[in-house]
Amino acid sequence: MSNEASKDINEENCSSNLNQVKESSSKGLLRVDKKQDECVGIYGVTDNFMASTPKIVQPGHGTVDQGKKQTYHTLSEMLGLEELFSLSVWRAAVGELLGSAVLVFMLDTIVISTFETGTKSPNLILSVLVAIAITILLLAVHPVSGGHINPVISFSAALVGIISISRAFIYILAQCAGGLLGALALKAVVSSTIAQTFSLAGCTLTVVTPGPNGPVTVGLETFQALWLEIFCTFIFLFASIWMAYDTRQAKSLGLIVVFSIIGIVLGLLVYISTTLTAKKGYAGAGMNPARCLGPAVVRGGHLWNGHWVFWAGPAIACVAFYLYTKIIPRQHFQHAPGYKHDFLNVLKAAVGPNGDQK
Repeated sequence: MSNEASKDINEENCSSNLNQVKESSSKGLLRVDKKQDECVGIYGVTDNFMASTPKIVQPGHGTVDQGKKQTYHTLSEMLGLEELFSLSVWRAAVGELLGSAVLVFMLDTIVISTFETGTKSPNLILSVLVAIAITILLLAVHPVSGGHINPVISFSAALVGIISISRAFIYILAQCAGGLLGALALKAVVSSTIAQTFSLAGCTLTVVTPGPNGPVTVGLETFQALWLEIFCTFIFLFASIWMAYDTRQAKSLGLIVVFSIIGIVLGLLVYISTTLTAKKGYAGAGMNPARCLGPAVVRGGHLWNGHWVFWAGPAIACVAFYLYTKIIPRQHFQHAPGYKHDFLNVLKAAVGPNGDQK
């Protein structure tokens, strides 16, 4: 690789030369596609998002090859529409599907077993087990697809520009299918009584319980749950996923530490959301729409009551987190190498006069 190419990679916040990148890769900090000589962060991908000759991304939606004039991407290129027909992307999505299925099955069995055993501190034990399970699954799925297994991560990664919108769409479809598969697997192994009592450990706002004068609906108010979903999801992105998006922290902490922190933060948020409200019928912040969707489709009934909260809340939080990354000084956020076309750049390409130029 030439010195000029090494400088380009440095401008993309990778290591100053390929040898340093490969050394980091051996430690699990970055991955390198040997054929393309690409630097990729924890949530990045290696499917030809950068050409073998590195390019400098200019403001807007153009790129400049060393020694060549500026060229412009079409809107379809910025959306990554070619990935809709990429076999490698769909193969990676299989990892997301299976990872999400195992996640739903594990988390829901943890919820049921924790409360079924009648322990004195079920919320605390639940949060610890959730943290461990999520960390293990992220490490297992990461080599295949980047380790999202959550629409929140895929959507926010697309907004920030780590992956394309098309890849995010494929991943989210796979995650939802995985959530459904996991819920079906859980229903197949538990008794009908447990499935009905715990609603397959799905995401609930309210439940109907017997009262002195007939059935009574108890739980959390819809807009209280929405705010809690927004706050918890934003904290999840700000306090943990941020480390995977920021090259500096991903490199200094390493893969295992970053994923462990993600698991711990999620465990803490589960504990806080279930303990703070202390409302019977409210299952806590979901922070993963695919996990909430599976049991709702399989079990149905009251799981659909306010189900939109578990989608709207995380979506709002993802947008808020993206705006945060745009507001802070640029030097405080070293974008992990990836697709590079964030939401605002794609929007500019869609409405700007140069959107159809090449």
